[in-house]
Amino acid sequence: MNIAAHSEPRIVTLEVTEDSIVAQLVDGRTVSVPLVWSWRLASATPAQRSRFEIIGNGEGVHWPDIDEDISARGMLQGIPACPPKQVKQKRRRASRSRE
Repeated sequence: MNIAAHSEPRIVTLEVTEDSIVAQLVDGRTVSVPLVWSWRLASATPAQRSRFEIIGNGEGVHWPDIDEDISARGMLQGIPACPPKQVKQKRRRASRSRE
């Protein structure tokens, strides 16, 4: 009988450098993504970047100071975080210019 290995990627260790987020996975792979993929981390101080928790038995990482979460699966699939849209400010500017 074959026993299937757990298919969900799990992070064992993480390092945030000046330009990358580097995760070591349980299966031995190392995954690195550009820091700019997380606009919150890119804007954070080095101290904020260094304060993180591996969560969900390694499914992801949480930075409490900046309320950022990154999943191992997202890193593997190459899914960068999108910054919030500035729709409200544009609408306010447009309505002010009409006055």
